[in-house]
Formats: sequence, C-alpha cells, structure tokens
Amino acid sequence: MLAATAVLVTGGIIAAGPASAASLGPGYGDLNTTGTVGAFIAESDGRQVYCMDAGAPAPWNMTTGPTTVTELVSHTGQQLSSTTLAKLNYVLSKWGDSTNPDITAAVQMYVWAEADPVTYNSHGMSGDSWYIGRVPVANRATVLGNLATMRAEANANHAVNPSVDVAVTMADQYNGTLTVTVSPTVLNGNVVLTDATFTDGTTSKALTTGTYPIVGKPTPGVPEYRVSASASYSAAGLGARVNLYETPGQQRLLANGTPAAVTATAQSPWIALDFQPVIGTQVASKYVAEGDSFVDLLTVSTVGTGHWIVIDGHPVELTANGTLYGPFDEQPVEAETAPDGAPVVGTETLLLNQGPGEYASSGSLTAGESGFYTWVWGIDQAAQGENGKYIRGSFTDWFGRVAETHVSPFQPEAVSQTDARLALPGDAVTDTITVSSTNGVWLRIDGEPIPVIFDGIAYQVPGTLPPLEQAGVPSDATPIGHVQVTATGPGTYTSPPVAHPNAGFVTWVWEMRLASQPDEYRDYIAEDWADNYGIPLESTSVRWPVSVTSEVREYNVHPNGRAFDTIQVAGFPDNHGDFTGDGYWGGDLDLITHTVYGPFATDTVLTDDLILDEAPTLTALTTPARNGIYKLGYTDADQIRPTQPGYYVIVSDFAGDDRVQPFRSSPADILERFYVPQPPAPSVEVSVTTKATPEAFVSEPISDTAIVAGDLPEGAYLVFRAYGPYPEQPAINEELEPFFISEEIPVEGPGEYESGTTTVDAAGLVFWVETLHGPDGEVLAEGFIGAPGETTLVHERPTDLRVTTRAVPEATLGDPAHDVAIVEGTVPEGTVLAFQAYLQTGSKAECEADTLVFDTHDQLITVTGPGEYTSAELVFDRAGTYFWVETLYSPDGEQLHRGECGAEGETTKVVEKPVTPPGPPSLAVTGAGWTWAGIITALVLLATGATLWFGRRLALYRERTGYVRDEDLVADLDDLTKG
Repeated sequence: MLAATAVLVTGGIIAAGPASAASLGPGYGDLNTTGTVGAFIAESDGRQVYCMDAGAPAPWNMTTGPTTVTELVSHTGQQLSSTTLAKLNYVLSKWGDSTNPDITAAVQMYVWAEADPVTYNSHGMSGDSWYIGRVPVANRATVLGNLATMRAEANANHAVNPSVDVAVTMADQYNGTLTVTVSPTVLNGNVVLTDATFTDGTTSKALTTGTYPIVGKPTPGVPEYRVSASASYSAAGLGARVNLYETPGQQRLLANGTPAAVTATAQSPWIALDFQPVIGTQVASKYVAEGDSFVDLLTVSTVGTGHWIVIDGHPVELTANGTLYGPFDEQPVEAETAPDGAPVVGTETLLLNQGPGEYASSGSLTAGESGFYTWVWGIDQAAQGENGKYIRGSFTDWFGRVAETHVSPFQPEAVSQTDARLALPGDAVTDTITVSSTNGVWLRIDGEPIPVIFDGIAYQVPGTLPPLEQAGVPSDATPIGHVQVTATGPGTYTSPPVAHPNAGFVTWVWEMRLASQPDEYRDYIAEDWADNYGIPLESTSVRWPVSVTSEVREYNVHPNGRAFDTIQVAGFPDNHGDFTGDGYWGGDLDLITHTVYGPFATDTVLTDDLILDEAPTLTALTTPARNGIYKLGYTDADQIRPTQPGYYVIVSDFAGDDRVQPFRSSPADILERFYVPQPPAPSVEVSVTTKATPEAFVSEPISDTAIVAGDLPEGAYLVFRAYGPYPEQPAINEELEPFFISEEIPVEGPGEYESGTTTVDAAGLVFWVETLHGPDGEVLAEGFIGAPGETTLVHERPTDLRVTTRAVPEATLGDPAHDVAIVEGTVPEGTVLAFQAYLQTGSKAECEADTLVFDTHDQLITVTGPGEYTSAELVFDRAGTYFWVETLYSPDGEQLHRGECGAEGETTKVVEKPVTPPGPPSLAVTGAGWTWAGIITALVLLATGATLWFGRRLALYRERTGYVRDEDLVADLDDLTKG
C-alpha cells in the first residue's frame, strides 16, 4: 500500500480526474499498475505536453497556459540552466508532437531527466532503468535508442542564444555586398533590402551565413541615398525557452517554447549620386529648302547607372550647345570630332530644364546655300555651375551622323549656246550647255556627283523673223527634236544633234524637271528649272536657200549687139529686205549682183574652177534680193552690149546675210552663156530635145529618148552615151568615160528615137548625152552633162518592208468587194497577211471590236515576197462605209505592219441596189386581147428600162475597177499636149 501510494505521488500514475484536466496522449504504462510514460494532451490548447516534475501529483485538474518562460526551477528547487532549457526546447520541438509511443516515451524520460534529475534518479538506480520498466519489454530497446538519439542531437544542436547579424558594404554608388551571419545555421528567415536589390532583382531573400552581392536602387532623381538591410530569423526549438502549462498543486507540464524571431538591421553611409546625360538627335527634316530653318530634334536621356537628379521637385537644369557644320558637298564621314577647318554655320544653346525627354532647337539657323549640314551637340560639365556636380562628366556627340544631317538641295541650271549660229536646212546641230549649281555646291553621294538629267527641245520658230526672248514657249512654236544630257557634275556638255529641217529660226529651250530624275536623287535637287525661249545665243538661223535660175534670150549675139537675160529669183523669205536687224542678228542684204564675164576665147574655161576675180568683166548689174522675175539688158540703164567676139557668161551673186544663204550661180551654166562670133558661121537648122528615164531602182532598165526636129541631111544618125552613176553632177570640164554607148541609130527625119536600155548596179545620178551626126560624121547637135531632162536618178532597191493598199472603192449591196495589199521591200520567209473590215458607226474613222464585220485571221495569206495580195471576196449585208485594215505577221507571230483605220484607199462604200422600174401591168385575158400598137409600146418601154438598168450597173462596175473611157483618155491627152 505504501509502495503504491509512492508511485502515484512521484511517478505520475494517473487516476481518473475531472473532464477538464489533461488527458493521456500516446505512450506506455498502466494507470493501475506501473504508471505511464508518454505524452499528455493539454486541455487548454490540445497540444501534446510532458510532465516536468517526476515527484508531483498527476495534472488532473484544470490546466492553464501555455506561458513561454526563459527561467525555470525544478520540482526539487534547482534552477534550470539556460543550456538545460535550450536542450528541452530542442527535444520538445523536434519530437514532442509525435504519435509514436516509442518516441513519446523517450521524450518523457528526457524531460524528467533534465527538468527533475534528482527525482528521476532517486529510485536506487538510473532513471532510465527505472522508468523503462513501464515500457513493454519488446519496445524497451527502441525507446532507449530513441532517448540516446535525443540526448546526442540536443547536445549538438541546442542554441541558448540564436542570433543573426547583417552588414552592408558599398564598393561604389550602386554595387556592394551584404554579409549575413546566422547562428545556429538552422535558423530560418529573410533579409529585406531597402533601396537595393539582389542580383536577381529581388529585395527579399532567405539567406544563410555568407556574403552576397547587392545592387543599389535609389529612388529615381534623388541626389543621395543609403542602402538598408533588415533581417528576421526564427526556428522551432531554439533558445532557452519552453512553454509551461500549470495545474495548481499538481504536476507542471512542458512543451517547446513558442518560436521568437531574432532580428538585425544595417545601413550604408549616405551615397552621393550623379548621372551621365547623353543627347541623341534626329533632324526634324532631312531636306531643308534654301531659306528654311534648320531644326534638330534632341532626345535627351541618361546612360549607364543613375537617373536625372531632381531637386525640390524639379529636374536639375543643364545647358546643351549645338554646332551646325556645313555646307559640305556630300555626307561627312562620321568621326568622334569635327575635322580641323570644318565650316561652321552657327551655334545654338538649348536649356534642358525638363530632365530626360524630347527637345527641339530654336531654328535660328537657316539654309543659305546647298550642301550637307550636320549637328554636333555637347554638354560641358564645367559650364553647368553648381549643377555640374550632379553629372558624371561632359558629353559630346559624334560628328557626321546621318540622322543628325540636313540636306539643302542644290539647284542645277544650265547656260546654253548653240554650236551653229548659222545652218543649212537638214543640218544636224548640237547645243553646248554649261551646267552649274546656282545656290551652292553640287551635291555628291559616295564621292560621286549626283547625276542630273537636262531635257533640251529645239523649236522651229514660227514665221521668218528671229524669236523674241520670253518665259515659256509660244503655243505656235513647233518642237523638232528632243534630247537629253545627263550632267555628272558641273561642267560643259554637248547635246546629241538635232536635224534642223526647215529654213527659218530654231531656238533651244533647256529644262531640268524633277519628274525626269531618278527617284534616289530627286530629293537632293531643289526644284524644276527652265531657261527662256528665244535666247539669241541658243538660236540658230537656218538660212533660206536661194535659187536663181536664168537663161539668156539668145546664145549668139553679134558684136555691138545686145544680150538679154531673164532672172527668176526664189527661196527668199517673203519679207526679205524688210528686216533691219535686232542687235544680235544682222539686217537683210537686199542686193543681188549679176556680173557679165567675158570675152573668153573658148568656152572650155567656163567651169566651176574659173577664178572670177581674175576673169575679164563686161558689166555688172543689180536687182533686189527678193523673189521675183527680173529682166536684164532691156533698158538703156542696164544694157548688156558686148563689143568683142568670144564667149560670155552671166554669174549671179548674193553675198548672203543672217537669214539667207549666200549664192553664186555657176560659170559653167550653159543657159547663162552667150557667144559673140567673128563672122556668123553657117549652121544646120536642126534641134534635138531629150527625155531620159527620170527615176529607177538599181538593176532596173533605163533609157533615153531624143526628139529630133528640123531639116535633116540624108544619112544622119544619133549616138547616146550614159555616164555614171555619180553622187553629184560632175564639173563640165571633167574628163568622163561613158559606161554605155548606143549603136549608131539612123535618123530618117523628125521624130523620137530610143537609145536602147541599160542598167547600173549602184545608186546615184546617171547623165545622158545625145549626139546628132551628119552623114560624114560631123556633129550637127550635141547635149551636155546635166542638160534638162537628161538625168536618171537611180535609187537603192527598198529593203524596208512597206505596205500600201487599194480597196474596192464602192460596191452595190449584195455584190462582192475586196482589198488589195501591195507589199514592197524585204519580206521575211514565213510572213502571213490578214484582212479585216469594220463598219463606220460615227463621224470618225474608228475600228473597234464591236464594229468588226470581216476577219481572215483564220485563213491567213502567205506572203512570199514583194507583190500584190488580194483578200477573199466579201459581200456586205448592209449599206454603209467600211474601213479595211491589213496586218502582216512574222513567222513567230510578231506584228510587222498594221494598216491605219480610215487610211486613203482603204475604204469601201456600199450603196443600195438601184430600184428597177416596174414592168408593164399584165393584161387581163378578155375578149379584146392585145393590139399591135400596145405590144410595140410595151416592148419599147421594156428595152429602155433594161438599158438604163444595165448602164447604171456598168458605170458602177467601171468606177470600182478604175475603168477609163477612151474618150476620157483622148481628152486627157489633148489637155496634156495643150499644156
């Protein structure tokens, strides 16, 4: 009984208690016998708790707590050390909440052994040996093993005073380290940074003992800052602290102490901040016209670490200086600094009072001439006054950046001068232009001058007088040629030639149009330009060619007789003689001189080589230099009276002026000769005129015809000679060899005599000379080289493909019609021909798909060479006008030729059929019948109607086929002979 009582009092044998008392938790033992060893459940918060006082009554009454305590006295009066409390805290924290009785039994034995060691070991043996008896034999080794583990870990890991320490060290304005010391290492917690981050960008991190890099993150704009670090760590079971549950007068209960945080803070010294301003620019407009402002757009920002400092809510003010360099003839090479001697347009100062952002220069600098202009902006630290301390250093932009460069376009212009002040019709004339930029340098790209295209147009000036200089081209000026010159920089250029076909004045107008320039160069050129129309130096006088034809009235003039000449002048402008000059162009020379040279002993000296200045002169007469017919020698004032025998020739001479070519007739002109014989020589009264083939192609037959008149001696004969071909008429005294000599052709009386045919194998002029001989061979009459009607012009055979057409001009509705294509020139093998016909539907000739009525493209005609090709017959189904169009195609389908809609000879007019008069009415069969008079009358009427109808049809047919009546032909011949 005494022993049992002792156990209940000192060993925690628990009798049934009130419902509000602690209850048993997991463990071993028997309440009625050995007692228990294990956990209780505190009724106040439901946690597992363990008896502290081994010799105190069981806690069956109301339990209070928990209370966290850092000092504790044992049941027997000993002050528990901080180390003991730390070990208890560690074991209770790690294993106190286990539901395994092998563990909770070991926890209870550990608590009794540490918190009440005297009572625990008061049973004449170690407390371990005593209390293990409450554990089933099979579990005792496990419980004791767990107890040993708890003691070893508690000795190694308990912490009486857990701690954390932090330190902030900054190497520069933004980079530093955080040093953390955690004891023991099992403490858990975070370090929080203020105005800084870890390298991964976070501001809070769970750290163990060590040194960690940090980056300062001050509030943007502050002039200084400091980095702060605060640490807060905690861990269950650390520290000399336990939670105490009390039951008045009964056993005290323990659980691990409520975790308490350990903290630390650190702060760096104040860190002064600065920033590095930079300027990036983009010109407001790349291309700036002359006189416009240069405006640069600045993007101001900071580079590297640091933000723009803000003082009293306002960004620190800085000043930026901009220098505009230029002009340069091309984009400057980008460089760190401007080259020595670089031209400067001016400078601008810009107040940067808004901090980072966009700014614009004032535009006080303007474009005065063409060129490339580039900005360089800088911020000088020394020039910022007190605010200079906030910036890290000065800043200077690079020179020559493309984005910071303006282009002021250049204005190319040209001054031109025609290369021929005077010209002849048909001359090809060039113009020389001197090209420059009139507003500054000629711009370059990649070292090469920008090419500029100039368009030149030569205009035929209306009328016959020089043009008046004016801006713009008159509406009646006719362009005769357009050329282009590409100027590859300033300089002098010669245009391609332009043929000046007609007499009169031609003037050039040059222009430079932006629309004509390549896209990549257009923006570099200022604006369109054109010079004036009618500038004298840009004008050419295509001088009028004068023709003076004349013929003396008689070839033979007796000594002291009078010679007469008729001069026909043509080719002068109608107002020649009226123009007195305008300061650049000289006035008209209104005088033609007609000089009679002679006498000459022989006419063989009358050639183009005759030196007139040394020739004998009979007299000189003058006429106005105007068109008209003038008679010389008919008045006493201008009489031509030769006194010496010999040969004379009249030479007409016009010196020429600025509008008309000079002219001198040939001394070899036989029509301007007359002869004064010694005594008149007898002559045969015969005359011979000729008419040679006027024109032919190479290899075609040519011939001459002599028309002989007069009294011919018996036995006379003709011989024809042909000379050439020559590119021009040879001189009269030139020794020539004929390539053709005819047979002696007997002349039996007046009439026409043929030379016979010949051919030549080259183009040119063929000259015929006929000689009429008497029976003894004497020359009765002889032609000369270049005599009228005695020249054949031989052409090269055409090689260009040409097509002309001849459609049936008119057809009666219902009758067939066709078109004929006449093909000339070289025809490629495999060429084919198609015909189409279109109905006219309006007032104009239009050939559209909706008016097409006939098409032979599905039945093409093969063209084998030059010749005539006829379309298939077409019967039109309605009256009207139809246009034919012929088309030639090459073997590969390329269109070689297509006729013009409504071309001459390509129209067929289709008319309605003529109305046939009705026949006599049929007579009713009656008893009276026909009379002879009625029958004859009817037959006459029928015959007359048929004749009229047939005549109309015949006339239409003849008109379509080009039929000519004999009487019409005779009438034409009569008119011709009369003419």
